[in-house]
Amino acid sequence: MQLEKSAFQFLTDLSKNNNRDWFTVHKPKYTEIQNHVKKLFAGMQGNLEKHDEIEKMKIYRIYRDVRFSKDKTPYNPRFAVSFSRLGKHLRGGYFLQIKPGETLLGGGFWQPEKDDLHRIRKEIELDATEIRAILNDPIFVQHFDGKFEGEELKSAPRGFDKEHPDVDLLRKKGFIAVRRFTDKEVLSPNFLNEIDSSFKALRPFFNLFSDILTTNLNGESLI
Repeated sequence: MQLEKSAFQFLTDLSKNNNRDWFTVHKPKYTEIQNHVKKLFAGMQGNLEKHDEIEKMKIYRIYRDVRFSKDKTPYNPRFAVSFSRLGKHLRGGYFLQIKPGETLLGGGFWQPEKDDLHRIRKEIELDATEIRAILNDPIFVQHFDGKFEGEELKSAPRGFDKEHPDVDLLRKKGFIAVRRFTDKEVLSPNFLNEIDSSFKALRPFFNLFSDILTTNLNGESLI
């Protein structure tokens, strides 16, 4: 199964005509495309469940909440989905956005809770060897360029040494691995397989961080 070109064309047209009148006229076409995309996302979940435990799939709405936004355009011209892992012992989440020129896949820990972020930082402070090993792993480098993306502090967080050898990791406010796709790659018959390969490449990262977030610094279980 692959994404239909009509889905990309609809998103492109919506970007140029981001208003309720245009969308109302083209709503039947959107509904048709949406049903196809839902089947595509269900296929992704089916692939994921062959090698991970998934609790739920969340499909993001195309309608924007503009109540507190300066941008009053009513629609987000993309299709997006996330998958949550099952249970307290399996941490990390998968995400995919399909959007012309901006399709990307991501996974990890976006805006983690204060306590979780502090626990990760304490692990880095103690010994970042295993995290560095994941970042330098050839498969992780192939899919995610060997780096975490996201917001970061200008300096070390309060209470941590500014001269720490792993201060680049300590400064991070989240830990997200991202892979971007060209439009040609998205429309390829191999797109689903590429997504699943990248999701598999996240597992060592997820496994390590799950272990960190469910144990104390002595390695004793917290759950």
